Amino acid sequence: MQDLGCSTWCLIDRSLASALETLSASTRVVEILSDATHDLLLDSEACASFDLRYTVHAPTTDINIASCREPIRQSSLDLVGDTCRVAAGIGATCVVVHPGFSPWLELLDRSLLALHDSLVDLAAIQEEHGVPVAVENMGSWEVCHFRDPGLIPLLRECGLSFCLDVGHAHLNGVLEEFLAAARPDHVHLHDNRGTGDDHLAPGCGSIDYARLLPLLPGDASWIVEVPGIEAWDESIRFMAGMR
Repeated sequence: MQDLGCSTWCLIDRSLASALETLSASTRVVEILSDATHDLLLDSEACASFDLRYTVHAPTTDINIASCREPIRQSSLDLVGDTCRVAAGIGATCVVVHPGFSPWLELLDRSLLALHDSLVDLAAIQEEHGVPVAVENMGSWEVCHFRDPGLIPLLRECGLSFCLDVGHAHLNGVLEEFLAAARPDHVHLHDNRGTGDDHLAPGCGSIDYARLLPLLPGDASWIVEVPGIEAWDESIRFMAGMR
C-alpha cells in the first residue's frame, strides 16, 4: 500500500512548525493546507527543518478561479501562481487547486467558461514553476464545479493532474464513475455517510474502503484530509488494518 500522508488541516489551530513536528512522528508525507495559520506565502521556512515529502493545497478562502468577475479570477490565479512558486521552493510534488464555483446558479454556465479559461492559465503556471497542478473534484453544493468526471478530458488536454477526493465523489454518488473515468494522480482520503461532507476518518462512514483501496494507483500521493488529529490517528489504525 502507498505511504499514507496527512493534511495539516488536522492541526490548523497550531503554527506550521508545530504541525509539521507533530505529523513527522507518524508520517513522511505531508500536504500543507496553505491557508490560515499555515499560509506558505507568510511562512515557508519551517518546511526546511523536517525530513518530509510535501504536497501543497492552494488556499481555499478568498479565491475563485471560476469567477465571472475577471479581476477576481485573475487575482485568484495570481494567488495560485504565488503558491506554486513557494511550493517549488520547498520541493513539493504537486499543488492541489479547487475548481471554483458560481454563487448564482443562473450564472453557472458563464462561470464554467471562466473555469475553462483558468485551466489554460493553470497549465501556464504549472509550466512556469515546474510543479504539477492537480484539480480536485468537489462536493455536493450545487454552486460547485467538477462534481462529476465531465471535466477530466479538458484537464488532460491542458496537461493538468487530477486529484480524486473520494469523500466528495461518494457524497455525489459518482465514486465508481470517477474510478472508471480516469487514473488519479493525487488522492484525498476521508469518509462520510453520503449525506454531508463530514471528512470523517476512513472507515467511519459508508465508503467501502476494502474495495476502494486496491483500485487506487500505488504511485499517486495518498493524503488523509480530516479536521482533527484524533481522526488522523484513527485513520492510521484503520489503514494499517487494510494492509
